[in-house]
Amino acid sequence: MRCNPAFLPISAEDLRLLEAFRTGTRSVEAGRPVIEEDRPSPQLYTIYSGWAFRYKTLSDGRRQILGFLLPGDFMGLQDEFADSHTHGVEAVTDVTLCTFARERLWELFHAQPKLGYHITWLAAREEKMVDDNLVTAGRRNAAERVAMLLMHLYRRAERVGMARDGWVQFPFNQQHIADALGLSLVHTNKTLRRLQQLRLYKLDAGWLRILEPHALQALGDYFERPLQPTPLI
Repeated sequence: MRCNPAFLPISAEDLRLLEAFRTGTRSVEAGRPVIEEDRPSPQLYTIYSGWAFRYKTLSDGRRQILGFLLPGDFMGLQDEFADSHTHGVEAVTDVTLCTFARERLWELFHAQPKLGYHITWLAAREEKMVDDNLVTAGRRNAAERVAMLLMHLYRRAERVGMARDGWVQFPFNQQHIADALGLSLVHTNKTLRRLQQLRLYKLDAGWLRILEPHALQALGDYFERPLQPTPLI
């Protein structure tokens, strides 16, 4: 991942400091929790490989997916500033994670302000994505929501080197999409079929290809500026 141009280069000294902060690695099978919603987590994580999502569940079982996570994403920071556990994280595919001790976070900020700034940058980027999700849920119609999500996930996966001959792994089912966009499962199904009939995208055996990126971007009002290289924690 350090060789990927999507991420900022890291000096040998910074790498040594991160290695000292790291406590190990962890593997989680698809469908299993990375962070349980009702339990505090003593660890912070960076995803090495695979897909996951953050979610919140209401008392009646309804689930809202707050965001999707892929390699390079840093997770678990929100709970550092909350009185109770704020969300859960579930693996969609098998994932590999780098683990850090939450209790050493202040030590890292105090001793290594540059790395602390990188963590702050990652938190601000996630806040921007939450803002975008709020606009989607509050103002976009169903077709615009689906178009926005497909483009957003495709571009993020492409950016971190997950594209293969124009296809990216897309392990999400219609329930995932409905829970992320605040749509009913029936409405999600109809909207996906309509956009596929227009030949804007193609799904095949868990892989996504965008056939008409300009049309899908226009429909979803998705015109993301090129992102700066991302710190890799």
